[in-house]
Amino acid sequence: MSLLNAATAVRQNAYAPYSRFKVGAALRTASGAIHVGCNVENVAYPEGTCAEAGAIAAMVAAGETRIAEILVIADSPAPVPPCGGCRQKIAEFAPQDAAVTLCTTDGQILYTTVADLLPGTFTRSHMDRA
Repeated sequence: MSLLNAATAVRQNAYAPYSRFKVGAALRTASGAIHVGCNVENVAYPEGTCAEAGAIAAMVAAGETRIAEILVIADSPAPVPPCGGCRQKIAEFAPQDAAVTLCTTDGQILYTTVADLLPGTFTRSHMDRA
């Protein structure tokens, strides 16, 4: 299954009763496995959790920790980038040159990389003196 098909399918499962803005994400690990996630809102936190965070949690729960590529899809006028928190999470598990594909449900696509999404990434090396 392609990342686009996987993200499109899981997007339908998003729980977005407040924003009605459904987002799907799919990532491929270094081993070739695909993990998916969708956004989940709740009354106490109406902006909810992000689809990217869900896909990363599924990957880690499956025992993997390396993202080879990730794709995000939403019904929006332009491709939607991950939030700041998700950008840092993606950077934690992906190399800087990993492909990031941002899509809309009407076919717009933006290709980028982890490095372009999050310049100046905070990494483990910043704590070398700790």
